[in-house]
Amino acid sequence: MKVSRAFEVFAQEAPDHQKAWSEAIQALSAASRLDDKTAALAYISVMAASRRDSGLPFHVQLAKRHGAKRDEVISAVLIGLPAVGNIVTASLPIAVEAYDNG
Repeated sequence: MKVSRAFEVFAQEAPDHQKAWSEAIQALSAASRLDDKTAALAYISVMAASRRDSGLPFHVQLAKRHGAKRDEVISAVLIGLPAVGNIVTASLPIAVEAYDNG
């Protein structure tokens, strides 16, 4: 799975920061009581609602790796519609393309 260009530069230019960030992410993941697929789908929802599109392809692939189906990824992107409005639809083409091409 390929990370975003921004994350590549982060890892290359600030490896100590990236290492600390990755360790924090791993610790937070270990503390979660969600199964991997549910956590990945929830993360996609948050990314779509907060317009964090650069990392979306990576996380869609991660969800797919954990058994998420295409329609589940689409639902994860769109679940934020009532809370944040149609801003989440901007993430839909990115998520679908990542799912279909990965």
